[in-house]
Amino acid sequence: MKKYIAEFVGTFILIFVGTGSVIVNSVTDGDVSLVGIAMAWGLVVSAMIYAIGDLSGAHINPAVTIAFWVGKRFEGRKVVPYIVAQCAGAIAASLLLRFLYPDQESLGATLPVGTVMQSFVLEIMLTLMLMFVVLNVTVGAKEKGITAGLAIGGVISFEVLCGGPISGASMNPARSLAPALVGGQMQHLWVYLVAPVIGSVAAVPISHYLHSEREQTPEAE
Repeated sequence: MKKYIAEFVGTFILIFVGTGSVIVNSVTDGDVSLVGIAMAWGLVVSAMIYAIGDLSGAHINPAVTIAFWVGKRFEGRKVVPYIVAQCAGAIAASLLLRFLYPDQESLGATLPVGTVMQSFVLEIMLTLMLMFVVLNVTVGAKEKGITAGLAIGGVISFEVLCGGPISGASMNPARSLAPALVGGQMQHLWVYLVAPVIGSVAAVPISHYLHSEREQTPEAE
């Protein structure tokens, strides 16, 4: 039960800080800036890895949990409870943000700026890159340690910088689901539920192949 509570709390903090930075940027007419938003997302992810990594693995993202399961690093019986805890934490954060900022309609929702297909492909690639790093700086399904926190937080930040203005750089179904439900922005939600899962799962065979090659030819190092 502690693992599920940790995922709830971790995802709550992630969404409260991450989408909160987007909302505050809107409220203050851009005082936070894109760079500030990117830093907020990266720093909060790093902080959650250090805070709950040894408890639940700090997945705080259904796409990460699914990819760990596909890669046989995570027990199948825990997948659904993890995803439920993550989505519940995210929705709770969006509800609190709705209370704090009742005049903000989007609540930091992810919406395509260009075409829907552009955002769909971009979300696949962004999540693939994120999961590739996650798989290569973690042991099992645990995201813990200086290397993991810095690397994963860094990836989040630079992906928000390069993809945020176009697709919102979600890379996390729970991150998009919560503000969409609470804020009523459901029209393109499917993009942010499907694309991150495809991208995260696609990273698994790539990482596996590279590691298997390295194990077979250690002299190449």
